[in-house]
Amino acid sequence: MLSFILTLKRTLKGFRYALKLKNFQILGSLVIIMLASGTLFYVKQEGLEPLDALYFCVATLSTVGHPSFEPVTTLGKWFTIFFIISGTGLFIGMAGYLAYALIKNPRFEK
Repeated sequence: MLSFILTLKRTLKGFRYALKLKNFQILGSLVIIMLASGTLFYVKQEGLEPLDALYFCVATLSTVGHPSFEPVTTLGKWFTIFFIISGTGLFIGMAGYLAYALIKNPRFEK
C-alpha cells in the first residue's frame, strides 16, 4: 500500500509539471474534445447513457477496450473507426508527455 501511495504522489507531481508543457496542454485539450464529442455521439446515435458513453470512450482511447458494447448502426461503426484511429494517438501522445514530465521533472533529480 505504501508503494502505491508513493507512486501516486510522484505521478501527481509529474502531472502538475506536465501541465506546464505547451504540447501536453494541447494534447490534453484535444483528448478532452475527443472524449466530449465521442460521448455526445454515442448518447445521440447509439442510445447509451452519458456515463456509459464516457466509459466506452475512455476505455477505447486508453486501448483497454469495452467487452460488452459495440456500435450497432453503420454510422456508429464508421465513427468508432475514426475515433479509435485519431483518439488513440492523441491519448498515447499525452501519456508520453506525462512520462517525459516524470523523467525530466527537476524535483525528482538528485
